Amino acid sequence: MARVDAFNKGREREDDEFYTRLEDIENELRHYKEYFKNKTVFCNCDDPYESNFFKYFAMNFQHLGLKKLIATCYVTSPVMYTQLSLFDDMEFSVEAPPNPNKKPYKVEITEVEDLTGNGAIDLEDIKLLLKNKKNVCSVLKGDGDFRSDECKDLLKEADIVVTNPPFSLWTPFVALLLEYQKDFLVIGRETNTTIKAVFEWFQSNKIWYGYTHAKEFYRPDGTTKKFGNVAWFTNLDVKKRHDPLIMYKSYSPDAYPRYFNYDGIDVDDISSIPQDYYGYMGVPSSYLFQYNPDQFELIGIGNRLPKPIIHKTVGDEIHFIDTRTNEVVYKFPYTVPERKRGNSLRINENGVPGDIPFGRIIIRRKEQPT
Repeated sequence: MARVDAFNKGREREDDEFYTRLEDIENELRHYKEYFKNKTVFCNCDDPYESNFFKYFAMNFQHLGLKKLIATCYVTSPVMYTQLSLFDDMEFSVEAPPNPNKKPYKVEITEVEDLTGNGAIDLEDIKLLLKNKKNVCSVLKGDGDFRSDECKDLLKEADIVVTNPPFSLWTPFVALLLEYQKDFLVIGRETNTTIKAVFEWFQSNKIWYGYTHAKEFYRPDGTTKKFGNVAWFTNLDVKKRHDPLIMYKSYSPDAYPRYFNYDGIDVDDISSIPQDYYGYMGVPSSYLFQYNPDQFELIGIGNRLPKPIIHKTVGDEIHFIDTRTNEVVYKFPYTVPERKRGNSLRINENGVPGDIPFGRIIIRRKEQPT
């Protein structure tokens, strides 16, 4: 069953304006300090005047030992220039922006000092930073879209991309980072893992979850919005990725029902994954937060995998057909709800196709019994 939440609705409205809180950035980034020394960080969806990503890296430039910080903004950002204008004395030449009063630009920081002497980096420090000849603020020729040639050129220069990309463009955004073989740490919806390409990235160990969730976001109108399904995604080799899942339970046929149409058992809770079972297991998709590629193999999304027993409407009946023998192994009278179940995983309930477990992915242990 498709899950529709506020971010799905936001995607339909092309409503991508959710800004990350500084405390959520700090809570996640504290796990990655060793990755940033002498690196160029690119925040390519971040207006410095509203981006807490830019603020975090500016404040921690010396602490992290950064080589360079680059930030670019998109021309349609609703908060551009609303907090602080650094451009009153500058002239621009931008090719037909959607709003002539808003011009996309980039900021490049190579040196950070506490110029105000107050012990913190704030908006006034940013203004002073850009007066430092070693730091550069310049107008982009295009609209600042991450897919533009000039933003791709900046991407080539970067070592690590850290940002909150547009939710509606998350998949092509990450695909671009993978294409250019960049390290990254980005925010996205957990439901992205149900996208075929994204799950395949997990399978091929090109992406995995970070440590924390971001549960509250700022909106351009000053309000906040809370969500429960937004996490960090990365390809930085974090320690938790290699922590083995500790399993306490043992397999028994009575405790773990089998599927009717797939050769595997259903495990309704991650803590119930049996320590002594080496076949296919359907587990909640939240397992991906604890996925250790050395311990388990990701086989696929349960409801999308080919099934040896398929679900087919035949006249006024729905047949379950064993594709290996072409035999009808069960049939129901036709109903619309049953037709919509399609080839979803079904629990075997005493030889009858039963319930569809929610959100299963299929995994298999890599270690084999000796």
